[in-house]
Amino acid sequence: MELVSDSVDLTPVEHRGHLWLKRDDLFTVAGAIGGKARTCWALAQGAKGLVTASNRHSPQAIIVSAIAHHLGIPARIHLPTGETTPEMQMAEAAGAVFIRHRNGRNSVIVARARTDAVEQGYKEIPFGMNSLQAIEGTANQVRNLPKRKQINRIVMPVGSGMSLSGVLTGLQRHRPDLNDVPVLGIQVGAARTKVLNRAAPFGWQGRCTLLFSGVDYSVPVDARIDGILIDPFYEAKCIPFLKDNDVFWIVGIRPQPPVVRTRLIGGA
Repeated sequence: MELVSDSVDLTPVEHRGHLWLKRDDLFTVAGAIGGKARTCWALAQGAKGLVTASNRHSPQAIIVSAIAHHLGIPARIHLPTGETTPEMQMAEAAGAVFIRHRNGRNSVIVARARTDAVEQGYKEIPFGMNSLQAIEGTANQVRNLPKRKQINRIVMPVGSGMSLSGVLTGLQRHRPDLNDVPVLGIQVGAARTKVLNRAAPFGWQGRCTLLFSGVDYSVPVDARIDGILIDPFYEAKCIPFLKDNDVFWIVGIRPQPPVVRTRLIGGA
């Protein structure tokens, strides 16, 4: 399947076996992949450097570092202390500098990244791509979903909650013909009800159900759908919940990591 590189073009929907697959993992820019890359690319335009907060296993660090490298600007990644992960190795290979924090709570790391961005004069790429650009870019992608009679539900992983907020926004804005299609969000990390209350359309609870995956976020699951490799920390954890004629929204996929050494800078 051909990759999509224009941010306004629609990524394809494929019918594979008993499922429909929304292939946002076929969007690519600057070596970064998926809907999150679309958001980061929009946010990074005109920046002197990029700063972000990231989980050690999150593709956020990969995306931000790849786009910064392509633009020829620095990338600074704030994350918790702990074992070096393949995601960190890939970010370091793209030239990112890591600032690790002993207090690994998301709220602390996000606050430190925001302060660092101001001090450096760089652009902050929000944790989880938490931004209007994320909602708008994903909402547009709803346009080419199948007709109502062809689909059962829309199922997708929920990490930051921004992709789900974008899908719900797009359904309301662009596809009123699908207003009775249930949406199932599979939570692969912390609950994101507060994010959805702020970012998703009012009354989202009436059409969207959230379920925990039952697998810890840091535990990868190796899985494919009809030969398509899917992300082991996100989409793979949705597979047990899929039913015939569901639309499975594939947000992205992380690249396979090289083996490199990681450079670190101490942080508070």
